[in-house]
Amino acid sequence: MIVMGIDPGTRHLGWGVVSVAGTRIAHVAHGVVDAPTDQPLAARLGVLDDGVRAVLAEFVPGECGVESIFFARDASAAAKLGHARGVVLLALHRAGVAVFEYPPATVKRAVAANGRADKEQVARMVGAMLRLREPIRADAADALAVAITHVQSAPARRIAALAARG
Repeated sequence: MIVMGIDPGTRHLGWGVVSVAGTRIAHVAHGVVDAPTDQPLAARLGVLDDGVRAVLAEFVPGECGVESIFFARDASAAAKLGHARGVVLLALHRAGVAVFEYPPATVKRAVAANGRADKEQVARMVGAMLRLREPIRADAADALAVAITHVQSAPARRIAALAARG
C-alpha cells in the first residue's frame, strides 16, 4: 500500500510518500511545495493545490495522513493554515484518497517519543526510521512523520473498527 503524509502550510507544504508491506515501512519520495511569499494568499493556495494534485497523480496513494491544526497564539496564522488544510483536504477528496488527521503532538510522539520534540529531532528520527542517507527539509520530514504515524496507528484503527461492528 502507498501512504502519503502532508504537513500543510501556506508558504511551505511538506509531503512524504511511503510504501507499506506487512510491518515494513519504506521511503518512496518526499518534497516541499514552496508557494511564493510575494504573492497574495489566493495565488499561494493555487500553487499548493497544483503541487498536491501533481504528487497525488504521480504516486496514487490509497490513504493520506494530514497534520491537524494546532491552536496557535496568532489567529491570523491559524486561519491561513486552515485555508491550506482546506486545499489539501479537497484535493485528497477529489482524488478519492482516504484522509486521516493527526495532531502535531501525536505525530511527534510517534516518531520521537516526545510530543514536544523540535523539528530537528523529528527530522533525525524520520531519517533514521526510513534509513535516509541525506538530511531532508523539516517540512518534508514532518510530512513523512505524519505518514509513519498513520501506518503505525493502523492496528488500533482495525481493532476499533472490529469493536464497532460488535
